[in-house]
Amino acid sequence: MGKLKLRSKDIRAIGYPEGPVISIAMNIMEKKYKFEKEDHVMNLLREILASPVEYANDAVLGLIAQQLLPKPYRRQPATGGMEDATDPGSEGATVSLNNTGIRFSVFGKDQVGPEAMNQMYQAAKLPIAVAAALMPDAHAGYGLPIGGVLATENAVIPYGVGVDIGCRMCISVYDIQPSELLQKESYFSRQLRQATLFGGGRLFDTIAEHEVLERPEFDGIPMLRRHRMRAARQLGSSGSGNHFVEFGEVDIEEKDPILGLEPGRYLGLLSHSGSRSLGASIAEYYTRIARQKRRLPGQANNLAWLSLDEQEGMEYWLAMNLAGDYAAACHEVIHDKIAKSLGRRPIRHFGNHHNFAWKEVHEGRELVVHRKGATPAGKDVLGIIPGSMTAKGFIVKGKGAEASLLSAAHGAGRKMSRTAAASSVTHELMNETLRKHGVYLMGGGLDEAPQAYKNIEEVMRSQVDLVDTVGTFTPRIVRMDG
Repeated sequence: MGKLKLRSKDIRAIGYPEGPVISIAMNIMEKKYKFEKEDHVMNLLREILASPVEYANDAVLGLIAQQLLPKPYRRQPATGGMEDATDPGSEGATVSLNNTGIRFSVFGKDQVGPEAMNQMYQAAKLPIAVAAALMPDAHAGYGLPIGGVLATENAVIPYGVGVDIGCRMCISVYDIQPSELLQKESYFSRQLRQATLFGGGRLFDTIAEHEVLERPEFDGIPMLRRHRMRAARQLGSSGSGNHFVEFGEVDIEEKDPILGLEPGRYLGLLSHSGSRSLGASIAEYYTRIARQKRRLPGQANNLAWLSLDEQEGMEYWLAMNLAGDYAAACHEVIHDKIAKSLGRRPIRHFGNHHNFAWKEVHEGRELVVHRKGATPAGKDVLGIIPGSMTAKGFIVKGKGAEASLLSAAHGAGRKMSRTAAASSVTHELMNETLRKHGVYLMGGGLDEAPQAYKNIEEVMRSQVDLVDTVGTFTPRIVRMDG
């Protein structure tokens, strides 16, 4: 088979705009997909063009997707300098930020970088901001920082929820000795390979049955109707980036009345993924509307909001909740497949979102609480906070701390960007780290190397006032994209 050779006119013909993105796409695809068929590569380029946000964190294809993401429009003000605005022709009102923002708590401040802090200060100046907090795993993102929690009154910020709406953790605990993972490694690895698909554009040939696909929102909201079939063919898939499905060892030292497991060691199945293309499309669509309705200065335009009294705001709220339920359904499909293959039912099964917005009452007021990369930690609420592919995760129970808006970290948090990790961590170092910790990895790129993440133990020490640890999960067989 000859090496792949693309033509710029063919890439333009499928809708790519004139500019650097065409040469970038040609270079990446001819280098990384050089032995793939041209039809497959062109279809993949179509997928990226249709939903660039879904591919933005992909270690390879993200370089193309980033060129396709919307940029703030720059207009010339009367005074002569340049300032940020929304798309030309937007009819929304210009909104000013408050000079001084609301005060917010920061947990593990010494672990939070300046970019994340600056993004949180900006969010705190929104006229709709009521309360806020920043978690110890925080790092920079779009709109709110990852690890940012923001409460507003009667308003929702699509990029305050995040692109991967309903991104969540889910765990199944089995009364099986975890030593079997080592004794039957190939058997358990096969279960992970057969249970799900990884990758931004992957689609199943057959559609899994689930009631979420029959939800009336798919018919009642026009933009959802367009994405229904793709959502159906991605139901039960896992995405790219830091998403994973893994087997590991669950350790319970003391019986907790909420978790309800006896002390001991169990086999655990842990998954991390979200709402796939459906959530990304909802985020893009309603963020574009929010920016048109409310023009915010500079990078604050990523924090444009919709009122829940507006038609678009009500639509987004319904679509967001559907995407959250769809994400949960994806996990259900994966866990059910593996349970059937094992011929066992889990003795404990639960999960939690960490990219979502909830209506909650705080200090007597109903607020919309955005948790972007933050785990709900209300009193006695169970949650899962993973480490990295070699670091243990924590099964936690919330303490209901108002200072954090009933929230906690959602993981270890990145200390290196994907680009920095991919360029500074070698395959030799990563493989040595995996061997040292007894982890068998399927897929997973250097951008997800353990060295790219903060120390989860330090993160947990920074939030002892927010959660209690009731169990741990140590990865043994990990499957990721790649």
